Amino acid sequence: MHYRNALRLMACTTLSTLAVAVPLANAAVSVEEAQALGKTLTPLGAEIAGNLAGSIPAYTGKTPLAPAGFIPGSGIRPDPFAADQVKFSITAANLEQYAGQLTEATKELLRRYPQSYRVDVYPTRRSMTFPQSVLDTTRKNATTISSKQDGLVLDGGYGGYPFPIPKTAYEVMWNHLTRYSGQGFEVKAKNLIVDASGHPSLSTTAKLNVEYPYYQPSAVDSGNYYRIRVNYTAPARRAGEQLLVVEALNTLETGRRAWIYLPGQRRTKLAPDVAYDTPDPANGGSTTYDDTFVFNGAMDRYDFKLLGKKELYIPYNNYKLVYQSNSAQLLQPEHLNPDLVRWELHRVWVVEATLKPDQRHVYERRTFYIDEDSWLAVASDSYDKRGQLFRTVFAHATSSYDVKAIYADTQSSYDFTTGMYTLGMYSAEDGGVKYIDKLPETRWSAESLASAGIR
Repeated sequence: MHYRNALRLMACTTLSTLAVAVPLANAAVSVEEAQALGKTLTPLGAEIAGNLAGSIPAYTGKTPLAPAGFIPGSGIRPDPFAADQVKFSITAANLEQYAGQLTEATKELLRRYPQSYRVDVYPTRRSMTFPQSVLDTTRKNATTISSKQDGLVLDGGYGGYPFPIPKTAYEVMWNHLTRYSGQGFEVKAKNLIVDASGHPSLSTTAKLNVEYPYYQPSAVDSGNYYRIRVNYTAPARRAGEQLLVVEALNTLETGRRAWIYLPGQRRTKLAPDVAYDTPDPANGGSTTYDDTFVFNGAMDRYDFKLLGKKELYIPYNNYKLVYQSNSAQLLQPEHLNPDLVRWELHRVWVVEATLKPDQRHVYERRTFYIDEDSWLAVASDSYDKRGQLFRTVFAHATSSYDVKAIYADTQSSYDFTTGMYTLGMYSAEDGGVKYIDKLPETRWSAESLASAGIR
């Protein structure tokens, strides 16, 4: 069946009937299937056509124009869609009308806070664009790259998305893990917490350097796809603490390597607990380490199932939130200020992860929603052992129009058991996001943490 026809069939079929079993080996697609890229599918595998209702436009591949106020190198990106007006709002009063196009967590927020929470829907802008080199390599990867070990290990694919025409949930998740966010960037960011009583507090402030060896020509065949170096500057008890995390394509043999420098001890230690469901202290323990970026790390504790595609209202093109609002404006009791969150209708892939019987995690089941244009995981629904909705994470995505890359590391999370919510990697008050040249390789060693530590 032609791939586009298959996608139409998905839209007409219930998600439960689209569940597919994970094969033992995930193979690249045929040359014939790959010919759809650039014709009916974008070079990254999204449907070029809009939807039948016209509420999702066709993909043009045109990068948003930088507004007149943009200063190259400043790190702050003004909203290229600032003139857009709210089309309509979804509230508790009209929730049922749109229930089929909302995540379970979004519906829970509308029900839980009927007087204050709402979803302001703007025109859909398919704004995510990428360098030509990424598009060209992605096309090549479609017929040459496969995953191994039941989808848990990725073998190559440097420089482009590995699976533009995915066949399994693992391939969709690998696209998210290796998403193109530039070769590297620097950001000074805060993690902010609002407790159940509505009191906001600063959890951490840090300088972060992030690099994607997967997209660095000099790092091809390094075996790594992501690395982050964090230098904490606040609160006082964490000032001088440093963290280094390196992610490998072979999650089974090499996996994540993490080190932490503790200034009080003046030494660097391995940090194997910086993974999976260890509570993340940056968010007051209200999220897990693998909640970061909606999902990160190894997939070996869950069985992942591809449920198909659907149209959802999701946070998108959140320039106002990411670059133009201060924390006092954003943080309200119970939830983020809905005036500053932009929602749009987009097609997303839906992936369900179910905890394996012999594994341990605080989440028994998780649903991930992955944007078709960027392969970015934009939202999650996470459930506890009782099957109750436990937590959610939203990625507030923007297109960095000056470098043709996604930026979605600013995220919010809600814990439905405690009533706490967080805003993580918020940087508008500290210079925004700056794309920089890669750091010297020596800066990515465990030894370099101690040499840079406060003594």
